[in-house]
Amino acid sequence: MSVTTATATWVSARRALIGLCALNFFLAAAQTGFGPFLPVFLTQQHWTQADIGFALSLGTVAAIATQLPGGALVDRVDGKRALVALALAATGLSALGFALFPRPGDGFVAQVWVAQAVHAAAASVLTPAVAALTLMVSGHEGFGAQLGSNARYASVGAAAAAALLGAFATWESERAVFLVTALLVIPAIGALCLLETPLQPLRPRRIDHPALHPRPARRGGGWRIFLSLHLHVFAVAVMLFQLGNAAMLPLALNDLALRGQASGFLVSATIMVPSAVVAIASPWVGRRAQRVGRRGLLLSAFAALALRGVLLMLRPGPAALVGIELLDGASGAVFGLMLPLVAADLTRDTGYFNLAIGALGLAVSIGATISTLLAGLVFDAAGARAAFLALAAAGAAGFAVVRLLMPETRPAIMVAEPPSVP
Repeated sequence: MSVTTATATWVSARRALIGLCALNFFLAAAQTGFGPFLPVFLTQQHWTQADIGFALSLGTVAAIATQLPGGALVDRVDGKRALVALALAATGLSALGFALFPRPGDGFVAQVWVAQAVHAAAASVLTPAVAALTLMVSGHEGFGAQLGSNARYASVGAAAAAALLGAFATWESERAVFLVTALLVIPAIGALCLLETPLQPLRPRRIDHPALHPRPARRGGGWRIFLSLHLHVFAVAVMLFQLGNAAMLPLALNDLALRGQASGFLVSATIMVPSAVVAIASPWVGRRAQRVGRRGLLLSAFAALALRGVLLMLRPGPAALVGIELLDGASGAVFGLMLPLVAADLTRDTGYFNLAIGALGLAVSIGATISTLLAGLVFDAAGARAAFLALAAAGAAGFAVVRLLMPETRPAIMVAEPPSVP
C-alpha cells in the first residue's frame, strides 16, 4: 500500500470514528425526549393516568413485537447507513406526532398511539443498525473499545439533552420538547455522512466477523443462531438483569415520595449520577473486555445490582440514594457494552449478528416489563423492603446463571485494541 493510499485510509477511518461518536451523541439526545417528558405533556392535555398508562404500554408492546423483525431487517439490508437514516427520520416524525395538533379527542389519541408505535419500531432498528455500523468501522477486534466510546458519547448526549429539553419545558412548554427532539434528529442523520462506504477500519483486522460479509457468505439461515445454547443462557441473564434493574430506581423514588422526601432535584440527581459514571467508565470497560474477557465483567455487574437492591432495603434518605446510584452507573456501564459484544462473539459462526441483538433486545423488554409489574405487586402486598429483596434476588439469580452456565466468549487471540476518538 502506497503512503498516499495509507494516509487516505487512515483519514477515512478517523472520520468514521468521529461520525460514530456524533451519531451516538445526537441519537441519545433525541431519545431523551421520549422519556419523562411524555407523561407530563399528556397530563397537560388532560389525559387520565389510565389513558397515559395505556399509551406507554402500547409503546412497550410495540417494542417487544418489533425487536426480532428489526434485527432480521438489519441483517438483510446491506445499506445500513440508509436504514439508520430512515429509522432516524421515523423517530423525528414520531416526535412531531406528539407535538403537532395536540387537541382533546379521539383523533389526537390515535395520533399518540401511532407515534408510540413508530418510535418503538424505529428504536428496534436503530439499536442493531448502530451496532452493525460500529462493527464495520472497528472490526471484531476493536469492537469492545469502540462500544465504550459510543457509550460515553451517548451518556453525554443524553445529559446535555436533558438540560436543554428541561429548559424548553420550563420556559416554553412541554410541547416544545418534542419539536426540539425532532430537530435533534437532523444532526444525527448528518453524522452518517462521515461514515463513508465502504467503511475502513483504523487498523487492518486480524479478526473478522461474518456479519461484515455479504449475505451469501453467511452460513445457513438466521434461525441457526437459536440453536446456540450459550445465546439462550445469555438471554436469560439479560432478562434477569432487567428484571432486577428496571423497577429499582422508580420504586426507590416512589418510596421516598410516600415519606415526603422526594423532590425534582433528587430525580435529576439520580439520573445524572449514573450517566456520569457510564460516561467515565465505559471506555475502560470496553478496553477491559478486550483484554481479559466478558465473563468477569458480567459477574461484577450482577454483583453490583444485587448489592444495590440490598442497600435500598435499608430505605435510605435522598443523599444516600444518590450515592447508591453509583452502583447503577457501574452495572449499566458494563451491561450496555456486553449485550452487543457478546452477541458479536456468539454469532462468529453464522454472521446473523443483528438478529441476535434483536433477540437479546426482546429479553430486555420482557425483563423490564416483568420488573415493574412484580415490584408493584410485591410493594403493595408486603412493603418496600420485600420489593427490593425480590429485585436483589433477580440480580443474584443472574450472577448464578453467568457463574455456572455462561462460558467466556472472547476469542482467545483478541488482545489488541485500535485507537478510538478521545
